[in-house]
Amino acid sequence: MPSYPPPKQLQVALRKSALSLCHAQYIRDRLLVLYPECEIVLRGVTTQGDRVLDQSLASIGGKGLFITEIETAMHEGRADLAVHSLKDMPMDVAPGFVIAAVPEREDPRDALVANRYASIEALPDGAIVGTSSLRREAQLRERNPKLAVRLLRGNVNTRVRKLDEGLYDAAILAAAGLNRLEQNHRISALLDPSDFLPAVGQGALGIECAADRPDIVAALAPLTHHPTLLAITAERAFSHALGGSCHTPIAGYATFRDGVLWLRGLLAVRDGSDVLRGERSAPIDPDTGDLAAADALGRALAEDFKARGAARFLATPEPAAT
Repeated sequence: MPSYPPPKQLQVALRKSALSLCHAQYIRDRLLVLYPECEIVLRGVTTQGDRVLDQSLASIGGKGLFITEIETAMHEGRADLAVHSLKDMPMDVAPGFVIAAVPEREDPRDALVANRYASIEALPDGAIVGTSSLRREAQLRERNPKLAVRLLRGNVNTRVRKLDEGLYDAAILAAAGLNRLEQNHRISALLDPSDFLPAVGQGALGIECAADRPDIVAALAPLTHHPTLLAITAERAFSHALGGSCHTPIAGYATFRDGVLWLRGLLAVRDGSDVLRGERSAPIDPDTGDLAAADALGRALAEDFKARGAARFLATPEPAAT
């Protein structure tokens, strides 16, 4: 790769939310350690996904609604890079853009937030649980079909406020977001990925830039944490190979154990009455492992799911949340 001088200025695009600001500030601080003379400007962009909060993502166009306006800002030269939650990024990165860096992952787990209950098992029949995720809904209903799972969108503070107002008995949120916002004291229980699988890429950040900006790609490269990159590569390959979307309850989580990358996956129907789980592993060194090997692991697990009937989960989009 050619050598480029340190960047003198970087314009960072982000969603206009408190959590996105925390993410961008974290990346800004990491960049300033590398390039202390660089001027870094954070530019908030309101996305369609942030404007429409009374409908599920699946019903209004999917995860790309958090990304499109930000990519437009980069395309028009108003930003050099963007900071995203990887779980909000579509499996296919838009033409002309690349994920240039993936920093070390935060806590990947889901968290139960409730004022009166210490676990999912403690929730009584009929308890109203808020989430915007079909994946979370399916796993909740699998455990207790009598829970009343209701749509809950908005930023983290909005969701917690609605819980405190008594509109919900509990909510399922990403632990990483609560940690970043210093709201982890609100966590009633952390959900073990061994039986409540996170979203693909959950807890990780993706730093995106234009593919024709090799100078920006080079500047961002030192931020990448290779074990995290390998793990999310396997997860995203699994989802991509299955054609997973916001219409399908799908989960995937990869982690290292003694030089072996273990990938677990899940497909389900929304009511939790049919759930397909599987796992596969490959000997991959977390520090030097080949991304192609991680990608192959994800595709291999997807093929296993297809052989066991994955088509029944993917054929027909389920109705939007009410």
